Amino acid sequence: MRMYDIITKKKRGEALSDEEIRFFVNGYTAGDIPDYQVSALLMAIVLKGMTAEETAALTLAITDSGEKADLSRIDGIKADKHSTGGVGDKTTLIAIPIAAACGLKVPKMSGRGLGHTGGTVDKLESITGYKTQVDAQTFADIVNKVGCGVIGQSSDFAPADKKIYALRDVTATVDSIPLIAASIMGKKLAVGADCIVLDVKTGSGAFCKTLEETEALAKAMVDVGRLAGKRITALITDMDRPLGNAIGNSLEVIEAVETLRGKGPADLTEISLAIAAEMLYLADMGSYAECERMARAALGEGRAFDKLVEMVKAFGGDGELLLDTGKFERAKYCLEIKSPGVGYIAHTNTERLGVASLLLGAGRQKKEDSIDYTAGITLYKKTGDAVKKGDILAVMYCNNPDLFIAAGEEFLAAYTIGHNPPPPSKQIFGRISTKPL
Repeated sequence: MRMYDIITKKKRGEALSDEEIRFFVNGYTAGDIPDYQVSALLMAIVLKGMTAEETAALTLAITDSGEKADLSRIDGIKADKHSTGGVGDKTTLIAIPIAAACGLKVPKMSGRGLGHTGGTVDKLESITGYKTQVDAQTFADIVNKVGCGVIGQSSDFAPADKKIYALRDVTATVDSIPLIAASIMGKKLAVGADCIVLDVKTGSGAFCKTLEETEALAKAMVDVGRLAGKRITALITDMDRPLGNAIGNSLEVIEAVETLRGKGPADLTEISLAIAAEMLYLADMGSYAECERMARAALGEGRAFDKLVEMVKAFGGDGELLLDTGKFERAKYCLEIKSPGVGYIAHTNTERLGVASLLLGAGRQKKEDSIDYTAGITLYKKTGDAVKKGDILAVMYCNNPDLFIAAGEEFLAAYTIGHNPPPPSKQIFGRISTKPL
């Protein structure tokens, strides 16, 4: 088998066999196939596409390129959730405790933030003492006892994806639905859960900016999950505005706690409940209506909040911070950002708000950058709200006041103020699933 022939076949628009796909994935991961040949194949895939079967084969080859999580130590059906990334997205800290409080086992391996999107691992590490790396037996013991657990994803998962993505990043081959789907699902399948709920974001703060491309990505990932024998649902949700009002690690943990206590923003509450109900439904814990009621009861009765505290303590975290969020360390400096005009907030470039938070120290531009867990932004006005000149749009937090200049400019550039309110927007645009309602 030769890479030359595989490139030629895809260049002609023909479907590659499982063997051909594994040949290039394994050969490139091992260093036996050069960058220039894989670059040529990737560009051919961008231009000619892949079938659902090809995408599934590529996903499984990526999954098999490294370690896989052994969840056999965990009792019962295991569920997982994944977000394609956004600004203010702290649903993992809410949906997972809700599902666990309903009796579902939820072992989750999460990533760190990069660029304008936040990472769940960074949020958890803003809780003093929380260990995001534990051995497999300890992780299983905690999930069996508590019902849920969130740790960092092993660097040994899907090494082929890391190598291929680095090449895609410099060869203008990132924007391919099959390649994106295989990259995301390759890591998800390595975790090994029975049921997977995907929160696929759309809008200015998401990877996919349009609803059309978001739907295509969601369908591709569900097709991969179906062909891999998984129960899987993709919810297409709004990221044309930040989720909730807090952007930044400890600020988002605090908002998650408020939501679990029934005092959170309506948009964050709605999405978190939908994800939790979907996990329960995929796990056959009742009809969808029954699963919705179960999720709402777990939230309303405070059992989900108790479950988050129990999980944090099990991983060595200081549970007192959740019981009294006033004990979280705070940034030394804050700055009010005021409206420069009057009218309505017609649109928000959510990605720019994420960048503003990053400039305050809440995110990282390179993987090796350190994070200021106290830095971030609290929003007081969002898309659709009426504003007068001088109204407070947000408060920024950081430990170096010099950072306010660039971050403030980025923040204000994200807001468009118009004379008329924008039309109302939905939180959930669609559902694609292996299990119909």
